[in-house]
Amino acid sequence: MTLDITQFYQTFFDEADELLAQMEQLLLDLDIAHPDPEDLAAIFRAAHSIKGGAATFGFTALTETTHILESLLDRARNNELVLRKDMIDTFLETKDVLSGQLAAYRASAEPDAATAAAICAKLDRLYAESREGDAQSESAAVDATAVDPSALNAAAQPVAEDGANAPQHVVDQALEAAGEWAGAWVEAPASTTTEMSPGAQGDNTDINAVYNGAGGSSTAVPADTPAGSHLKITLRGVGEKDQALLIEELGNLGSIVGQVKSGSELALWLDTDVPSDDIVAVCCFVIDESQITIGRGEMPADDVQLGEPGTPAAVTSPPAADATDSTAIAPQAVRDEPAPVAAPAATTEAAVASMLAVAAAAATQASAPAAATNTTASAEPDRKAARPAAASSAEGSSIRVGVEKVDQLINLVGELVITQAMLAETTSTFDPALHDRLFNGMAQLERNARDLQEAVMSIRMMPMDYVFSRFPRLVRDLAAKLGKEVELVTFGQATELDKSLIERIIDPLTHLVRNSLDHGIETVEARRAAGKDGTGQLVLSAAHHGGNIVIEVSDDGAGLRRDKILAKAMKQGMQVSESMTDEEVWNLIFMPGFSTAEQVTDVSGRGVGMDVVKRNIQAMGGHVEITSYAGRGTTTRIVLPLTLAILDGMSVKVGSEIFILPLNFVMESLQPRAEDIYTIANGERVVRVRGEYLPLVALHAVFTVEDARTDPTQGIVTIMQAEGRRFAMLIDELVGQQQVVVKNLETNYRKVHGISAATILGDGSVALIVDVAALNREKRTAHGAHSDLAALA
Repeated sequence: MTLDITQFYQTFFDEADELLAQMEQLLLDLDIAHPDPEDLAAIFRAAHSIKGGAATFGFTALTETTHILESLLDRARNNELVLRKDMIDTFLETKDVLSGQLAAYRASAEPDAATAAAICAKLDRLYAESREGDAQSESAAVDATAVDPSALNAAAQPVAEDGANAPQHVVDQALEAAGEWAGAWVEAPASTTTEMSPGAQGDNTDINAVYNGAGGSSTAVPADTPAGSHLKITLRGVGEKDQALLIEELGNLGSIVGQVKSGSELALWLDTDVPSDDIVAVCCFVIDESQITIGRGEMPADDVQLGEPGTPAAVTSPPAADATDSTAIAPQAVRDEPAPVAAPAATTEAAVASMLAVAAAAATQASAPAAATNTTASAEPDRKAARPAAASSAEGSSIRVGVEKVDQLINLVGELVITQAMLAETTSTFDPALHDRLFNGMAQLERNARDLQEAVMSIRMMPMDYVFSRFPRLVRDLAAKLGKEVELVTFGQATELDKSLIERIIDPLTHLVRNSLDHGIETVEARRAAGKDGTGQLVLSAAHHGGNIVIEVSDDGAGLRRDKILAKAMKQGMQVSESMTDEEVWNLIFMPGFSTAEQVTDVSGRGVGMDVVKRNIQAMGGHVEITSYAGRGTTTRIVLPLTLAILDGMSVKVGSEIFILPLNFVMESLQPRAEDIYTIANGERVVRVRGEYLPLVALHAVFTVEDARTDPTQGIVTIMQAEGRRFAMLIDELVGQQQVVVKNLETNYRKVHGISAATILGDGSVALIVDVAALNREKRTAHGAHSDLAALA
């Protein structure tokens, strides 16, 4: 059976998106003057993980671009280059290119080659500049920290007699102990120096020469290295079925020349040119990285099974480790914390002692420079103490689940809620005294159904940080483009919203943020002239209020100018007056084609956007409000329901029909007196409630319902509030409050004026959910109620 690797594409795309977002955030937060080593390592790991996955799936363009970026990041984390602002800008630009390449592969298309070539050229230039800086600093360092070669040769002499090549971990220990100055001496004896490209692997030729006592010889591997040494892959804790899959998939990467099975442990000898990172990436789709060990080793003479992969092994115990298996190759993903490798023989122990002696001899002469370096390092401010504690990783306790599965689960819970309502309807005619246990069971079922519904809905919830994390980069780039200094502050990142809404709120919020940056916050000079701090502040916040989520975009800029908006509205032929309230004036900016910008730019000024923002928010069942004060700034407030799947509603009766009013719109209910009812122009009626005159909407007139009560004094008036405005709604009677499952009407029928959705009641009948906000807007705009009400007041 061949493993279909395309089934893992979506997992890679999702993880790559997360890694790119993490990389961007870390780059934006990076202190260029004093970069945190942990942050640099995390940025490098993100790039490396993307490269490894892209190489596994054959995404060549993504692999090549990430590889060059990774090389620069590797030098940065190893303190081999000094970060500059233009480097961070290029890294962020590279992130954008990688996102574009990822989107292309997700759409089964090829990424734009010209864009990739341009960013790779920028990265190559930065890499070349960093290497040129190294060449100058290294020549100075060699002169300043010259080491007596005789001391090093004397210390290395016992090693020369062994004639064996230095194992990799010996090299690593020696270089780590000796430091960069020892590495400079080791390279000095070589007759030629080869400039390595970003993708070249490190060459241990010269340090191996020291180990072999070969002086300036360029021979890296002794002549007596055993023939037939292959890549040995050891996989632990693998089930039989997964073993068969891994054998087949690894066989596609090269030729399996031998294998040994021992229970859940599998050892393979592979003849391949594929990098170990790619092998690890393939295996990690089946097992965890901690279960994988890769090294170079000769096949043992016994217990090696050749031939058809997947055949049961005859061995019952793993073969003893041989000397050739000592040079374990640590996967790149875990180079920061390599697994300890046991020395297989006394020769290796002697090698370690000898190499550390070399390091000690060199350190004696370099103690002064080292002390100076340590003094400088200790003088740096301890910024880690001020950093917030990192959130614990939840990778081990979380799984990825497709959205369609969650939606199916929510639909099933909705059906359960309907079934529970049907049972409650059926038992409502029973005598509680005779059916006490039944009623107790029904009450328990209702509680369990609600708990289950809340638990399932929480699965669809996503934190607002998913949205807010996109804006630091936008604010940074746009503020620089506009010549402004802006500080972004966010609150309530952990506030959760339904996934379907959180994806749709991104575009409206983006437009509001761009508007605040372009129109709201002033330039540094203008702010200082107004007595403000030169750096403006943009605040994004989210919080729960009842059954809604409130998202605010606030700035401390110049605020909206009432006179300017009214003048522009009059110029465009809108019916406005000086008696309009501030709220009504601010709402004019949501009219199509309205803009107060003096000139059109690529940021804003065309009058296209704010009307779309309002329309999109209304389509999500929400509304938008604006508050502004001259010279102090503007706040745009978005109010959205937490979810569109299930809501608490009030059942009301109009004639013989049942309608559902969303409970979050209902303020109160009352039965008015005749003297509280007034008729104004066009036959419209208003009701006076505690001195406030509210427009009266008669549901029977909106939906043409017969046999309904037309006299408000004989019916019930419910006071509703939508989009910051209150109005009255005339109904016949209140039926009760219940939880209803929202069914999209447009999908199954068509859009109906004044109706947002439908639901199924306990008796199996269909009830319509009233679009309260739409009825309020229609009443306000079609009849100009505000002017008539002002006259009454």
